[in-house]
Amino acid sequence: MLSIYHPLKDRIYQEFSAVAKAEDELDVLDLQIDALNAARSMDVDQAEAILRVELGSKVNSMSSKELRRDLLLFAKQNPALFINLANDENVMLRNFAIRASEANIIKLSQDQRTFTWGSNGRKLMNVPFDENPFSAFAAYLKTDEGVEIYKSIDKKL
Repeated sequence: MLSIYHPLKDRIYQEFSAVAKAEDELDVLDLQIDALNAARSMDVDQAEAILRVELGSKVNSMSSKELRRDLLLFAKQNPALFINLANDENVMLRNFAIRASEANIIKLSQDQRTFTWGSNGRKLMNVPFDENPFSAFAAYLKTDEGVEIYKSIDKKL
């Protein structure tokens, strides 16, 4: 009776629907399976790049088995974010820039506005206002000038 005549039906409350709940759970399970399959077939470098987004520099001290395990757990717990990161082309370049910074090949200034070479202090680029420095550097590496810098850093890594 309430479900037919109540004026606040579908505004304050909704009637329980087992079919709708099953459809939602099925969508989540399908997404988890897709994420787990992608994680299972992923190489270690890409796994490191994705986990660096989630765990930060902790991935430097992890073995490949630990990386794989944590990647699978991340894919299972947050499949939508995992799939977005796996499809993001800049994740690998951000990881590359972070690794170069940790190896002191490039340096980020204290105010996080300027990238310089670690060897001679020559300026590479300025970070645009209100942007993540490593995301900006990843975008810079896609430019004509940035490709040459990428090759130089890659040789040193």
